[in-house]
Amino acid sequence: MNGESNEPFTVRVKGEIDLDTAPPLRCALATALDSHREVVLDLSEVTFMDCAGLGALVRARNQADRRGARLVLHGAEPHVVRLLKLTGLHRHLAVDPRPVTDGLPGRPGRREKAR
Repeated sequence: MNGESNEPFTVRVKGEIDLDTAPPLRCALATALDSHREVVLDLSEVTFMDCAGLGALVRARNQADRRGARLVLHGAEPHVVRLLKLTGLHRHLAVDPRPVTDGLPGRPGRREKAR
């Protein structure tokens, strides 16, 4: 984990996470997890998520686990939380309903927009 930052890094997603948009999200999360111990995924502006989006989240969580990093989902709207609960993924992903403002409370965080 050389060159890794202890500062949380925020990836923001807007719109739909589906078959077309999941690959860039996977890449953004993989890059962030390669260089940060904590990655915050801001889902507050996600309007739709399908199985491809869920797959991107599972892949990122697995990468975080392998690297000893942390992936936290913030600001998920009720329809996304419902999907996570229906699939049981809410038990395996850190989900915080609070929206991300400038990073996390008390911590500035860097941000990258996935789309």
